[in-house]
Amino acid sequence: MQAPVTSASSTPTETTPRSAPELEALVGQLTHEVTQLRRQVAWFQRQIFGQKSERRLPVAEGIQGSLGESFDAIADVVPENKKTRVAAHERQHQPKHPSAATDESALFFDEKKVPIEVINVPNAEAEGLTPDAYEIIGEKVSHRLAQRPGSYVVLKYVRPVIKRRDTQVLSCPAAPVGVIEGSRADVSFIVGMIVDKFAYHLPLYRLHLRLRDAGFKVSRHWLTQLMQQAVALLEPIHQAQLESIRAGRVRAMDETPIKAGPSGTGKMKAAYFWPVYGERDEICFLYYPSRSAQHVQDALGLDPPDGAVLLSDGYSAYKQYAKKTGLTHAQCWAHCRRHYYEAQDVEPERAAEALEMIGALYAIEARIRDQTLSGEAKRSVRLIEAQPVAQRFFAWVDKQFEGQGFLPSSPLTRALAYTRERREGLAVYLNDPDVPIDTNHLERALRVIPMGRKNWMFTWTELGAKHVGIVQSLLVTCRLHDINPYDYFVDVLQRVGQHPASNVEQLTPRRWKELFAHQPLRSDLYDLTAHRNHAAG
Repeated sequence: MQAPVTSASSTPTETTPRSAPELEALVGQLTHEVTQLRRQVAWFQRQIFGQKSERRLPVAEGIQGSLGESFDAIADVVPENKKTRVAAHERQHQPKHPSAATDESALFFDEKKVPIEVINVPNAEAEGLTPDAYEIIGEKVSHRLAQRPGSYVVLKYVRPVIKRRDTQVLSCPAAPVGVIEGSRADVSFIVGMIVDKFAYHLPLYRLHLRLRDAGFKVSRHWLTQLMQQAVALLEPIHQAQLESIRAGRVRAMDETPIKAGPSGTGKMKAAYFWPVYGERDEICFLYYPSRSAQHVQDALGLDPPDGAVLLSDGYSAYKQYAKKTGLTHAQCWAHCRRHYYEAQDVEPERAAEALEMIGALYAIEARIRDQTLSGEAKRSVRLIEAQPVAQRFFAWVDKQFEGQGFLPSSPLTRALAYTRERREGLAVYLNDPDVPIDTNHLERALRVIPMGRKNWMFTWTELGAKHVGIVQSLLVTCRLHDINPYDYFVDVLQRVGQHPASNVEQLTPRRWKELFAHQPLRSDLYDLTAHRNHAAG
């Protein structure tokens, strides 16, 4: 059956005459589309040919898997026990009531593979007695998992059981107390696990696989509980560091997304870390379930110190907080510059002119850093050299608006509007030597979050996300103060239980470096290794 033929006169053609308003609207629409397409093409060109640190390099074939591949080749990470075959992997079940948890005779490691260091614990009851005053009738043995950098070792504590000949009384020294009561994990192992996961972004399932390959029979659930118990000990220190940041005059703040907690089948909730950076080079990653403006108030409180300054990007939540509390709101020049950088794809000449003036401001800051200027000397250089450049830049922005020849959707128009709305905040740093020109110091510090997302991708619970923030806050602050995170965590995990709660701020990395770094608490493994090295020398 032949399809019906439609006459040419029933539909409009390209030659159908249009009115002037219709042609004007069409030209505007097409111009807008061309502008957007030019931006997209330029963006893709930068990804392929441009020098961008964020650019993803292709991985050679065979090195990285792709979606749709079978996961049968992935090694199972649960200790051997009963197995149930399910789709694509074998599920292994743990006994519901493991008797080995309290039985030291049931070793949790393979003695043929694992190096064992023996530590003899002296019996205090035998001190001062001659050898014929008592007899050793046996011994009790306890084991603790420890870690040297790059290797695992079992600390074997041998505690002699003695019977005095005169009183016939039996005695045996107690096993050394660990940082987590009743745990078979030495502080060195706990800290090694923390550093591996949060500094080197090694997920617990990979750590569990490495332990199994090394001959240790521990469950992944045990590692998870160990991590939670350790972070709970660190939480008061994190809170004390947050109070230190709040007490500072100049704070920088930002927000970065994270997936935390299940939200239906196969989905995770979208949440945020809100990192806060203090003027004493301390940072806290605060977890909140949304990007609500209320969280700025929750993080910083409503009673800022005199002369307080909040440095941020252009997100309106920070402006609202500054207006509510009366503090000074400084704006980031790097975010301002980014808008002109993106606009140069469409308006290269004008965008280049703006970037040149902003670059002059950064050149002045570079000279200030090279000359290590601070205080009034730094302020003087900014007022004499940088302020005229900034004023010229703001005048240029006003001039571009006067001769407005751009579409409202033009990238350059948006960049100019961004600058004009935030002019007062952008100028704050010129007259305050304690305020940085941008939030790049905060951006560098929060890189650990996107780095972690690429490895652990999400956290199953909101509590887990909070724990991530606690550990990263202390770990990144250690890096900022040139502190070895391993040494720091080994010390404070042993010290925090006995340290007065009123002085917990002394255990923050900044204060710890002043008070305890010269003679930190160590694991028994450290003393054993030092003794061996001394004997070998």
